[in-house]
Amino acid sequence: MRSQLFVPGDSEKKLAKGLDAGADCLFVDLEDSVANANKPAARAMTRQFLASARKAERRPLLYVRVNALDTGLTDADLDAIMPGAPDGILLPKAQGGADVQHLAAKLAVREAENDLPDGGTRICCVATETASAVFGLASYRSSSRRLAALTWGAEDLSADLGAETNRLADGAHAPVYILARNMTLLAAVSAGVQPIDTVYPNFRDEAGFRRECIEARRDGFTGKMAIHPAQVPIINEIFTPPAEEIERARKIVKAFADNPAAGVIGMDGEMLDKPHLERARKLLARISVAR
Repeated sequence: MRSQLFVPGDSEKKLAKGLDAGADCLFVDLEDSVANANKPAARAMTRQFLASARKAERRPLLYVRVNALDTGLTDADLDAIMPGAPDGILLPKAQGGADVQHLAAKLAVREAENDLPDGGTRICCVATETASAVFGLASYRSSSRRLAALTWGAEDLSADLGAETNRLADGAHAPVYILARNMTLLAAVSAGVQPIDTVYPNFRDEAGFRRECIEARRDGFTGKMAIHPAQVPIINEIFTPPAEEIERARKIVKAFADNPAAGVIGMDGEMLDKPHLERARKLLARISVAR
């Protein structure tokens, strides 16, 4: 999934608009964008939305961002939304693999209660929203077969640190947040799950947003979260490999398949070895699962 669009769970208008935004995935939000007084109504609205949206012939993946495990609200969120059969749960303020296992156990119970496929509800974690969470990134590896993706967050992390801002004057992230970003990328690849880049809050700054998308794809992220529908087309464009890259990847895979005993192959004036083959395979795997 290249693009993940946040949509508040207490707005029928924005939920409906989100379905038509072209995102690969909707993150229906029960956490930060919903006031405490509105959470019961948001849960009910989200459940109805899930049940209705799943009937569409073509639809995005439907994930729900629940409230963090330490809030005491997660169980109420899951009780309300699991009858709607979400494709996955976005877990905020995750501290590591133990939180994934904790959430997985809660999901298993509710899947059984609602006659849903065992293990069918996937998990994506926001893995860097507190300073302590950064030190738990390695624990996501082998934590659960439900884990589908890791992403990172700079806004909550800056609040936890007591920082004045998380970005420099030119719009780039400050060094400590670049560290969290890079560690999340490494942790996701180590765990064998999708690395997703964080949001770009200034949705009117198209040039800055486009630049950040390009940098994320360059480094190995395969998707990016959006806070506004206008960001979705840019994400989809940048995180869809160009036709020439796809063709080159196919040529590399075929060249090694035709020469299984070769460790190094010459192609188009360049010497290619196993890392080139691995990159080509990963690119083609992304294309094969694109929605």
